[in-house]
Amino acid sequence: MVASTVVSNQSPVISLEEWMENPPVATEWVGGELLEKNGMTLKHSRIQSKLSFYWRSYKDSSGQGGEVYTEVPCRTNKQGRSPDVAYLTPELVAQYGDAKVLPQSFPLSAEIVSPTDLAEDVIAKAQEYLLSGGAEVWLVFPESRWIIVTTQTKRLVFVSGEIVSTQSVLPGFNVAVDELLA
Repeated sequence: MVASTVVSNQSPVISLEEWMENPPVATEWVGGELLEKNGMTLKHSRIQSKLSFYWRSYKDSSGQGGEVYTEVPCRTNKQGRSPDVAYLTPELVAQYGDAKVLPQSFPLSAEIVSPTDLAEDVIAKAQEYLLSGGAEVWLVFPESRWIIVTTQTKRLVFVSGEIVSTQSVLPGFNVAVDELLA
């Protein structure tokens, strides 16, 4: 996740429905306001790219299908979000693959936490995804070298020296924490 700031007062105010029709690049619609996602660092971008590559390679090699996206818009129960990395199952690709915005959370989402993000906000975002149709959320903390994997029923923490694995989506996927965060 990259830190968000409110778009300047000179930007037009739009509704969630308008955001869903044409979401501006690198924005989220949160609490009635259009927020710009900013704070992307080289490290953040590298981890996002690696995780996207690893999930994509695994879904292809395992034959599970579906699609992997980066910075793609979805609607939660009350807001418009854009997870850093997201996986959509083959069934949902068939149903929503051509939509401008996924009308629910992705089954598997990842947020890469930037140094300016607040822990409470990141945890609330993970809960928001889970309450809006998501099954699993990865919160990646590059500086502390932690990855928190949360589902409807459990929360697991993986640290340097361990292997992180999916819990309910993309069964069988795993990667060394150090490899992903290197």
